[in-house]
Amino acid sequence: MSAHPSSVPAGTSLTRGMVLLFAFCCGAIVANIYYAQPIIELIAPDVGLSSTMASLIVSLTQIGYALGLFFLVPLGDLLENRRLMILTTVVAIASLLAAAFTDQPNVFLLVSLLVGFSSVSVQVLIPLAAHLAPEESRGRVVGGIMGGLLLGILLARPISSVVADHFGWRAMFMIAAALMAAISIVLALTVPRRQPDHSASYGQLLGSLGTLLRQQPLLRQRAFYQACMFATFSLFWTAVPLELSRNHGLSQTEIALFALVGAIGAIAAPIAGRLADAGHTRIASLLAMLLASLSFLPAFIHPLYSVIGLAVTGVVLDFCVQMNMVLGQRTIYALDAKSRSRLNALYMTSIFVGGAFGSSIASAVYEHGGWLWVVIIGSGFPLLALLSFLKTSKKHALATA
Repeated sequence: MSAHPSSVPAGTSLTRGMVLLFAFCCGAIVANIYYAQPIIELIAPDVGLSSTMASLIVSLTQIGYALGLFFLVPLGDLLENRRLMILTTVVAIASLLAAAFTDQPNVFLLVSLLVGFSSVSVQVLIPLAAHLAPEESRGRVVGGIMGGLLLGILLARPISSVVADHFGWRAMFMIAAALMAAISIVLALTVPRRQPDHSASYGQLLGSLGTLLRQQPLLRQRAFYQACMFATFSLFWTAVPLELSRNHGLSQTEIALFALVGAIGAIAAPIAGRLADAGHTRIASLLAMLLASLSFLPAFIHPLYSVIGLAVTGVVLDFCVQMNMVLGQRTIYALDAKSRSRLNALYMTSIFVGGAFGSSIASAVYEHGGWLWVVIIGSGFPLLALLSFLKTSKKHALATA
């Protein structure tokens, strides 16, 4: 398989306005996979799912996203990027409308899978931005766009809670479909064309994913760290609405306000990008994993698991997860410019497999062990990443001594 520099129109540059627009599009698209998270207790009985099975809605959406990352995002190294993004967005519109109108449990779970599968155009857009950005500011650009993506993740929950509280949960999926229609028009009018020059078939492109994974130990390491971090992120944000509604008596609107506080963590993205550009990736990664493993303590040490303690956990955890994600992306984008879409696909697929695992066990963990079990398991994932990081760092230090 041969590869040449990708074709981007001459004179194309990434202005501050385009970075902001890319950030908005990423946030709006990725929000699709999080709208259901805080309202699964409303959706499940309406479509005939048990309370134990309710978190499958979230985990199947994330599994769908992981499948889209693996099978669709690598096409960003083969097909014209703007057209690929628009096509996936059109499928997202159809999937969201199907979610709004179905009342069968199996159909809703299948549609949830498709919502995730079709919401991966953000992961074509981010490598495109990395292509357009100069090397010296690539971390800052990626960090800024990832800040928009995290805001989309974090704002999706409060928006969904408020809309469901006032208009019903189905209205949220209708609104999301309308937003995706608007986004598809924005993408068509503003995103520059990029035609990769890879001379390979789709099968060869997918086959090269295994080669990249074998050849790039840094990719494997960063993917594992972030998969652990995202497992905790998904576990917390799937379980905390259950804790807030059952043991603290919060309404959907009040849960929305709680989730809004977590959006403060989005400030980590540009900070992480600047730290990576300045060469501080190692120490910033160490701090992110350490603080994430300690983030549950404010709620754990309070005898009643106060709402304030839970909010502190949410903010710190969101900050750490976002910082580590941007640091990882900045690292893997530097490995091979011709393979950025595939490197990003492997990295993000690993992350969302971790996220899907975290959300899939959330309901069962909470039902059987309450918030204490969530704290113990949620603290364990980033601790595992931290131990792996320290072991790898020690091996590297010995090898270079």
